[in-house]
Amino acid sequence: MIKTVRRFYNYFLHPEREFVRRLRRLLGFTPAYLNVFKLAFQHKSNNGDTAKEDKPYGGQNNERLEFLGDAVLGTIVAEYLYKKYPLGDEGFLTKMRSKIVKRNSLNTIGDNMGLDELLSTYNNVRIAKSMLGNAVEALVGAIYVERGYKKTTQFVVRQMLRNYVDIEHLETFDDNYKSQLLEHCQKNGSKVDYSVVKRFKQDKRDRFKVAVNVDGRRVAVGEDFNKKSAEQIASKRALVDMGIKVSR
Repeated sequence: MIKTVRRFYNYFLHPEREFVRRLRRLLGFTPAYLNVFKLAFQHKSNNGDTAKEDKPYGGQNNERLEFLGDAVLGTIVAEYLYKKYPLGDEGFLTKMRSKIVKRNSLNTIGDNMGLDELLSTYNNVRIAKSMLGNAVEALVGAIYVERGYKKTTQFVVRQMLRNYVDIEHLETFDDNYKSQLLEHCQKNGSKVDYSVVKRFKQDKRDRFKVAVNVDGRRVAVGEDFNKKSAEQIASKRALVDMGIKVSR
């Protein structure tokens, strides 16, 4: 009853009812606990170096919801794949789950869901693509807090996986360029290692410049806000430079 009253108020009377209605179009339901969903779009980079009392939400951000959503999303996707591929072995299921929940995939899902517009509402910094994947996980966490596991599963499967993930394509698609490079070099007796060339701030966030070396020679460099992502970019460039065909 209380949740019903809250949802009615949020949709028809709340000062931020336009935001509520945007959420409803995205989620398929009206949130009762609006502050939880607002927090889901509050990225840590927005807090900057100001005093805690002057920061949005008292310095809180979506990292806790992101942590929760990451765990819930991983479980839901694992269950979905377990049921979809009754003959799939552990290795296949693990790779498929990784392809779906990895950062680049979640960034793309967040982009297709239009989360950049919601992030722009509650952040005063430039919206980087890597923030979209964080928001996806935080949003899943917010839905779980309000609606529990069963309803969150329905949202993830119906609204995310079926609309924005091409499962059949992922079965044969391999964009783990670091793994491809390591496998190629191992076959040829070469040694691969990665090193952080530079770590700096951009848009109030850490950014990494990573080099990949083959037999002690620098082959390529990649740069991103996430170290692992920078390694993947560097690996892909190395594969191209070495004339090795990569997945597009």
